[in-house]
Amino acid sequence: MDKQQLGSIAQRFGTPSFVFDEAALAKRMRAVRAIVDPRIRLCYSIKANPFLIPAMRPLVDLLEVCSPGELTICEDLHVAPETILFSGVNKTAADIEHALCAGVRRFTAESLLHVRLLDEAARAHGLVLPVILRLTAGSQFGMDESDLRSVIKGRSGLCGLDIEGIHFFAGTQRKKLDGQRKELAMLSALMESLRAEEGFITRRLEYGPGLYYPYFTHEDDSDTLAPLRELAPDLARIAEQTELTVEMGRFFASECGAYLTTVVDTKVNCGYGYAIVDGGIHHVNYLGGNMGMRLPHIAHIPGPDHASGDLQDWALCGSLCTTADVLVRKAPFEGLTPGDVLAFERIGAYSVTEGPALFLSRDMPRIVLHGEGGDRLVRDTIPSCKLNQGNL
Repeated sequence: MDKQQLGSIAQRFGTPSFVFDEAALAKRMRAVRAIVDPRIRLCYSIKANPFLIPAMRPLVDLLEVCSPGELTICEDLHVAPETILFSGVNKTAADIEHALCAGVRRFTAESLLHVRLLDEAARAHGLVLPVILRLTAGSQFGMDESDLRSVIKGRSGLCGLDIEGIHFFAGTQRKKLDGQRKELAMLSALMESLRAEEGFITRRLEYGPGLYYPYFTHEDDSDTLAPLRELAPDLARIAEQTELTVEMGRFFASECGAYLTTVVDTKVNCGYGYAIVDGGIHHVNYLGGNMGMRLPHIAHIPGPDHASGDLQDWALCGSLCTTADVLVRKAPFEGLTPGDVLAFERIGAYSVTEGPALFLSRDMPRIVLHGEGGDRLVRDTIPSCKLNQGNL
């Protein structure tokens, strides 16, 4: 989307608002498909942005959900249950029952408890469920290799489960690919060890490489797909060994969205320029809120009362009554004026759901989808004050 389109959307729908570009998403996913080996399946982790589910469905093979709420979103959108992978570190018996009743038949297991609960639920329904075991990368997620091996060793006693393979994801925004290459080598060796020692054939590997996406102006963004191009040969080699699914969210969706917010006030305090916008850090949440002195890509869209001026550094601050509400500590703009719109770009992943939306009881922003059929409002503002009261 260019500045004219973003300005038109801001004028039509108001601010603060998120706009997600379905056409840009389709273009990016076509490019991703062209890079990876055709045998590789793609999985979109919907926690990155559930509003992109309708556009993403025809572009990937699987959608990963990590909570009963995310599953409900998929149900409401009539997502085919056979395209859903039910993941997540916290699975209760009720969550599994919900998923089974929704028609989901593919699960991850992150602990021995998950294995037991899934096996019990499958038996109760007279099913044999395909399950992949998540191997920990040294965090609370997944299970230790010793537990994983014990499940595989005792798989004959799990009458309700078909242990298909392994799930592995170590983290996100990983710049150097040495880590991913070491992981793939480790997983290859593990699969061979399981075959030799346990007679277990790993039929499926779900791998999240956590590839880096450049959000900020000081970063090289000449080819945002470069990490995937570099890792593609390594992924292709694993795909020769087992059915490989590459799971990502941030890398797929980040560049396909913008956050629109309007400057409502400008001032100079102690010689420093401050611009107050009608949004804030409860909406803008690059990298888990860790902005520091980094500058995201921001398009300046002059408003009807825009006054020309010299290039000046501004601190961009939101509408929350906390000194933490600083979106950017130093951003250069010419003649920043109340009524001007600022479009924070590359915000198609996470910000829409990660921000502390209930803080100060500000309204939650509108959500607009931009596609070939035009712009459409898919969520209006939501008064969060209602959620911050009791006895509703």
